Amino acid sequence: MTASSTGEIFPPPNSVGLVKPEICQFTQPLQLASGNVLHDWQLMIETYGKLNADASNAVLICHALSGNHHAAGYHSEEDTKPGWWDAYIGPGKPIDTRHFFVVALNNLGGCHGSTGPSSINPVTGKPFGPDFPVLTVSDWVDSQALLADRLGIQQWAAVVGGSLGGMQVLEWSLRYPQRLGHAVVVASSPKLSAQNIAFNEVARQAIMSDPDFRDGRYQEAEVIPRHGVALARMVGHITYLSEHSMGEKFGRDLRTDKLNYGYDVDFQVESYLRYQGKSFSERFDANTYLLMTKALDYFDPAEAFDGDLVKALAPIQCRFLVVSFSTDWRFSPRHSEELVNALTAAQKRVSYARIKSPHGHDAFLIPDQRYEAVFTAYMQRVAKETRQGEVS
Repeated sequence: MTASSTGEIFPPPNSVGLVKPEICQFTQPLQLASGNVLHDWQLMIETYGKLNADASNAVLICHALSGNHHAAGYHSEEDTKPGWWDAYIGPGKPIDTRHFFVVALNNLGGCHGSTGPSSINPVTGKPFGPDFPVLTVSDWVDSQALLADRLGIQQWAAVVGGSLGGMQVLEWSLRYPQRLGHAVVVASSPKLSAQNIAFNEVARQAIMSDPDFRDGRYQEAEVIPRHGVALARMVGHITYLSEHSMGEKFGRDLRTDKLNYGYDVDFQVESYLRYQGKSFSERFDANTYLLMTKALDYFDPAEAFDGDLVKALAPIQCRFLVVSFSTDWRFSPRHSEELVNALTAAQKRVSYARIKSPHGHDAFLIPDQRYEAVFTAYMQRVAKETRQGEVS
């Protein structure tokens, strides 16, 4: 440990410490659900912990819409924030890196090092932009299976994810039922509601209507559709928070001590949303946002079974932990309970926890004593099985 420039000890207790991203390059063709094929592609990953001798202690982390490979630890001692799920990954944390080898990745189509719309198209020598194929959750899982092969992992001890990540976990259990022992689905859904699809469409229209979007070829023009991406993020961010959490954080507090009687910022919540939108527009690719939201919209494993989710779940062999949060209205407990009830009807092994939380959809990212206790207890069972060399 060392002292940082602020005098604090680095790394903090229970941190995985300094981590380094790694590029995994693939030349194996990847057949996509759309009919397109990617012939040369890469995934950006990070790993934490150590893979045991029989490769039985590996845990895959699937990220949500705006997530990436940097799930825990720090890239440098100057970092002010750790990875996006640092509260739950590390020594002594629910996903305990003293026991698990943890793999986090930036999904294919992402904008943080994996091949995506902002990557160079080898055919044209220009960014893919709108020519990058639309992806589905099944495409992501197929690419992750090839990553597991590359790492020498035949079966994941657990595949874990929240929100869009939870959809990937469910797809893993269906597409590769023998390749995971446990599935942890947090704040997610077996399919989007019409309301959620509508929110995604509003976000996409905000981006595509920005004059700087240039039909998706903004990189060639050396511009960024900042305004559209910012608006999309503002819409999304509202849905991630509960009314209670927004009220507690902002109420009707004014930015200054009086009203402006105009259309500039009056309230603190307005200032917060504008800041979040501006910040996001500077670090997230517009075409990737379109791609990720479409993958969300398309996910529905029951569709091929005439809407019968129980039949769709028949291939599953692993155990499930499903977690929902009381004030999450983006993926409400009703969505999790639909999955739990279908798993039960399909005679699959499932544990379920509905956590009382004021934080809305973002609760899956935020430290919470009961959530942590449930998560820890379940993952300790998984760790015990890996030590015994079996998954029962």
